[in-house]
Amino acid sequence: MIDSAGIWIDHRKAFVVTLSEDGEDTKLILSRVEKHPQRDTADDRQQRALTGELNHFYDAVICAIRGYANVFLFGPGEAKHELHKRVVQMKVGDFVMAAEAADKMTDREIIAKVRDHFGLGAVRAHD
Repeated sequence: MIDSAGIWIDHRKAFVVTLSEDGEDTKLILSRVEKHPQRDTADDRQQRALTGELNHFYDAVICAIRGYANVFLFGPGEAKHELHKRVVQMKVGDFVMAAEAADKMTDREIIAKVRDHFGLGAVRAHD
């Protein structure tokens, strides 16, 4: 049984790919973060609200990958590192194998990157 997952993540969404013997399943998790405020213009109240919303978002992502032994994080910006920090903070396991920078990608590109990362090659055609 394959127990691996990959997550392309930014502050607005996470595209989760879970791998199994039969192929892959995908799930899109959206955050309610509209726009990341500039650090110099955000007041403490705004920053606390943003942090709370991001933590709620990260918790939803963690729930989607709970039970997977190997997780590959990638995406633009800091969200991948913030999610990893949240995983460690919540003590849900040290299962994140790698965090890698990646630009915007299509769903198919994300799936292909996750499969490639775990050495599974191209997506198989379904009959």
